[in-house]
Amino acid sequence: MLDGILLERRGVPSASIVTDVFEVTGRAMAEQWGVPTYTFLCMPHPIANLTEAELDQRAREIAPEVVKLLLQGQD
Repeated sequence: MLDGILLERRGVPSASIVTDVFEVTGRAMAEQWGVPTYTFLCMPHPIANLTEAELDQRAREIAPEVVKLLLQGQD
């Protein structure tokens, strides 16, 4: 989250991704860093125990949202 916020401040498009259990934490971090409307993406938790094939599938599922966010930018 913080990397994405700092990159965006420098004009570098980014897409931060958190797992759903960290959504509230992500929103709190964005607010704490002065960007309460910072848009980030959520994916199902957990990811640590997934196989490479399962991780690839998750990446394919979220990739269109990543592209959309990178192209539309932060509001």
